[in-house]
Amino acid sequence: MAEGLDDAAVLRVGSAFPDPPFNGEADAPSGLDVDLTAALARSLGWGIRFVPYRGADFDGIFAGLGTDYDCVASGTTITPARERLAAFGEPYLVSGQAIAVDVGRHPDVRGVDDLDGLVIGVQNGNTSEPIARRLVADGKAASLKVYAYDRIREAVSDLTSGACDVLMKLDPVLTDLVRPTPGVEVVARGLSVERVAVATRIGDPLGARLARAQAQLEADGTLARFRRIRLGRADLEQP
Repeated sequence: MAEGLDDAAVLRVGSAFPDPPFNGEADAPSGLDVDLTAALARSLGWGIRFVPYRGADFDGIFAGLGTDYDCVASGTTITPARERLAAFGEPYLVSGQAIAVDVGRHPDVRGVDDLDGLVIGVQNGNTSEPIARRLVADGKAASLKVYAYDRIREAVSDLTSGACDVLMKLDPVLTDLVRPTPGVEVVARGLSVERVAVATRIGDPLGARLARAQAQLEADGTLARFRRIRLGRADLEQP
């Protein structure tokens, strides 16, 4: 984005792919974040371009704000640590972590109290990681297997092969990821409460402009429609 050149401006959106139903695949972005940021760009009279983040650790995505891209929209949840790296707008979704297993291999797993002796898979830098680490530290699970951010589909396959027992991720993403895999199901939800929002560089006035545009999309029902299409429910707060 070039300041003062709104007529030719393009909103560059940093995203970590794949992360359905937020952004889909890098070569064909599609999902809630794509719908939202495209609508934000239109409201400002700008074009839009999605910039794939290639790092293995998701939290590295914020280093590109203001240089590689203007904002981050990638199913990004707000945490105190991330608020030291970026400025966040109002949440456009409130959800939580969930776990999935191959129910043929682990028919008795129905929650975090059933993970004794099992390996939990998480993505590097994902907000599931500290939750899973705490379960291991408390003796409720055996160990952690950390996947590079772009290897999440490998983690789903590992549930069936036995290379991993449990996969933890934000509920909408986990539900979407495991749907095509027979026998793999989400067995517990609501393990946390997390706010998903667009991030900009700290001090960048673009943040306020995007916030005003997002508030209008929420007020006129556009965001609710996007959530219904992509998540099956229009509510801001979802499991």
